[in-house]
Amino acid sequence: MKFIEGGICAVEGVRAGGIKPGKMGLAVIQAEGNAAGVYTRNKVIAAPLVVTRDHISKTGKLSGVIVNSGNANAFTGVQGLADARIMASSLASKLGVEEELIGVASTGVVGRKLDTSWITTHLNEVLDLMGEDADASMSAARSIMTTDTVPKEIAIEMDSGIRIAGIAKGSGMIEPNMGTMLGFVYTDAEVDPDVLQSCLTVAVDKSFNMIVVDGDTSTNDMVLLTATGQSGITPEIADLQAGLDLVLTELAKMIAIDGEGATKLIESKVTGAATEEDACLVAKAIVRSPLVKSAIFGQDPNWGRVVVAAGYSGADMDQTKISLSFSAGTEVVELVKDGEVVKNDEDALKSLKSIMNQDEIFIITDLGMGHESATAWGCDLTYDYVRINAEYTT
Repeated sequence: MKFIEGGICAVEGVRAGGIKPGKMGLAVIQAEGNAAGVYTRNKVIAAPLVVTRDHISKTGKLSGVIVNSGNANAFTGVQGLADARIMASSLASKLGVEEELIGVASTGVVGRKLDTSWITTHLNEVLDLMGEDADASMSAARSIMTTDTVPKEIAIEMDSGIRIAGIAKGSGMIEPNMGTMLGFVYTDAEVDPDVLQSCLTVAVDKSFNMIVVDGDTSTNDMVLLTATGQSGITPEIADLQAGLDLVLTELAKMIAIDGEGATKLIESKVTGAATEEDACLVAKAIVRSPLVKSAIFGQDPNWGRVVVAAGYSGADMDQTKISLSFSAGTEVVELVKDGEVVKNDEDALKSLKSIMNQDEIFIITDLGMGHESATAWGCDLTYDYVRINAEYTT
C-alpha cells in the first residue's frame, strides 16, 4: 500500500466541500454506497448520533453526510432531535435522496440549542463549493475543526487497487470509547454492510479507541465508513482490514499530537501482557496519567510515574517482572529490567531528559506476564491545555 494525495476525494465517487467563516462551520460529503458506523459509549448521546445510527441501521447505506462545527447539539432534548432531522432533510432534498440516506454529525459546545437557520442558510453555499479534488477534501476537513490547530486527512492506495481515505477532527475531550472526535472514511471497494461494520469496529478499537488527550469521553464521537464500490473490486477482508487499520491509526495519531496545547506525541507500547485487554489497560493508563504527561512536558525524568500508572491500570502484573525503556529517534535508555532498576544515575537521567525533549517519545513497557501487546497514543499536558479549556466558551 502507498500514501496518495487528495484526501477523501482521492476515492472515486466522493465529492466534498465546506466553509468555516468563524466558530461555526459546515461541511457536506456526498458519496453513495454501503455504510457502517461506530459511535460514542458516553450515555449522554448527542442528537445527530441518534439520528445517524437509526438511519444506517435501517438502510445500511449512505448517500451523504452533513456536519456542523461550533455546536454539538448534545443534551438538547426533543428539540435537538428535531434539529438533527432538519439537517438531514435539508441535505436530502438538495441531493434528491431519501432522508434516511443522510448521516448527520455535530461538534462543539454541549447544551446549547442549534441554530438550524444558519445551517440551512449556508447549505447552498457549501453545495456550490463542492468538488472532487484535494482542495475540496481539505475544505471539508477544515470546516469541521473546533480547537484543532490543523486539518486531518489521509488517503492510501492498496496493492489490490482499492483506495481508502479519511478526514477527522479532534483535539480535546479525547479518550475514546471514543473522544470528541469525528471521522469520515471512504473506500471505492465493493463491500457488504456487515463486512464494513466488522472491519470498522476492529480498526476503531486499534486506533481511535487507543488515543488519550485528557481522559474525557465526548457525547458526539462518530466514525462513519462508506464504500462507493466505484473500483469494482471486492477485496479480501484481510486486505481491507489492513488498509482501514492504517488509515484510522494515522488519523488517530494526528489527533493525539494535535491535543489541546500539546507539544509532544507520546507512544506507549506494552508487550508481554497476559491478555490483550491487560496490554490495552496499561498502554492507555500511561498516556492518560496527568503525572506522566506533565513530566514529559517539563522534560522531568521522573520515570517512576510510568511504573505507578501501570500498577493502577487494573491489569494483571507482577512488579518483579516489569521492564521499562524510553526512546526517541536513535536514542534509547533502558531504565528497568525484570523488576530491577538498571540505571538511575545522573547520566541515565540526562539521557532520559534528552529523549523527553524530542517531539515524539516512545515508552516501551514489558510486563513479562505473557505474549500479548498493545499500543496507545497521547500527548503531553501543558499550560495551554488549561488555558484553552478555561476559555472555551468565552
